[in-house]
Order: sequence, then C-alpha cells, then structure tokens
Amino acid sequence: MNDYLITLALAALPALGNFLGGLLAEFFRTSQRTLSIALHGAAGVVLAVVAVELMPQALKAAAPWIIILAFLAGGGLFMVVDALLDVVGSRYGGEKGQAGPWMIFFGVSVDLFSDGIMIGAGSTLSFGLGLLLALGQVPADIPEGFATIAAFKARGVPRRTRLLAAAAFALPIFLGTTIGYFGVRGRPEVVKLALLAFTAGMLTTVTVEEIVPQAHQGKETKQATFAFIIGFALFTFLSVYLD
Repeated sequence: MNDYLITLALAALPALGNFLGGLLAEFFRTSQRTLSIALHGAAGVVLAVVAVELMPQALKAAAPWIIILAFLAGGGLFMVVDALLDVVGSRYGGEKGQAGPWMIFFGVSVDLFSDGIMIGAGSTLSFGLGLLLALGQVPADIPEGFATIAAFKARGVPRRTRLLAAAAFALPIFLGTTIGYFGVRGRPEVVKLALLAFTAGMLTTVTVEEIVPQAHQGKETKQATFAFIIGFALFTFLSVYLD
C-alpha cells in the first residue's frame, strides 16, 4: 500500500502542473501567441516521452508485435473518442470541432487519465521510471490547464466554477494511476509494456490531432518552434540524467 501511495504522490505532480496552468490563466492576460508557444512546448515534451522513454521501454518485450498492436489500439481508441467529442460538440457546442469549454475540459481529462495509466504502469516497473514519467508530464500539463481555464474565461464562466474545474483535474489522473498500478501489478512484464505502448499510441495521436493544430492557430512565430525543440530536449535531459 505504501508503494501505491508513493505512486499517487508522483501522479499529483502533473495534476499540480495542470492546476498551476489554470491559475496562470486566472491572473494573467492571455494571447494567441503565448498559447501557441506554450502548446508547442507541450507537444515537444509529449513526443519526447513517447520517442525517448515509452516506446524504447516497451519494445524490450519478447514479442514486439504485441507492442505494435497495443500502440495501434491506443491511437485508435483516441480517434474513436475524438470522433464522439466532435459529434457531441456539434450538437451542444456549435459547429464541428468548435466545442465549448466543457468539451475542452473533457478532452484534457482524457489526456490526464492516460497520463495516470502511464505513471501507474511505469511505477510497477521501477520507481525511477514512474518519477521520470510524472516529471515529464508537468511541462505539458501546464499549458493544457492554461488553455482550458482561458476558454472558460472567454465564455464568462464564474471564477469559482473555473477554480473547481481546475482542481477537478486531479480526479482523472488519480483514477488512471490506480487502474494502471493495480491493473498490471503481478502480471507478466509483456502486459505492463503493452500498456505503456497503448498509452504511447494515445499520446502520439492526441499530440498530432489536438495539440499541434491548436498550436498553429494564429500567426506563426520562431519562438514557438524553438519552444517545441526546447520541450523535446528538456524531457530528453531528464530521461538521461534522472533514469
């Protein structure tokens, strides 16, 4: 049980990052340029998590084809969820792809849930991996929280509701961590590695389909591209020196 509580403490790091991003949106004026830079940085971190840590770990499995199928399944699941969000958004939030802030909140919650699964499963392999995955998500979660609360502000949602929504981001990541931790504990290593690959598939797809398109809205800047490179390099640095 102590190991599980430690894993929950690790999962609290990205949750706090998301909440911090929401607080920044509360107290600072936002612009499309600032949001673009933040999202580019987040995309760099997430892709580094997949390329540097998750897939190299997962491909150590004795049957790599299982890992490849798990990756495809993760990406496929996100595509299904994304299609459902478009349908619901077009019905209740306006035009397709233009869902209201609560739909953005739901999308970020799905991403946090997958982060929790990744941290929970990674912690059963080693504490160092769980810590690295948790730390690596913080820079990506800050702009997600920022973007969500900024969307609420733009729609005139009361501040108390916005703060409660920001705090509620802890729920999906704790739920995902619990499932990831107990769902693979005591099972063959290939199950744990396949779950990491499944998560990698989801993260890759959410980056390409959601984060990057949002980051490219508005005027492009060289600083945004540099933020992407810095984000990738930052997680790579953490991976090398904290592993």
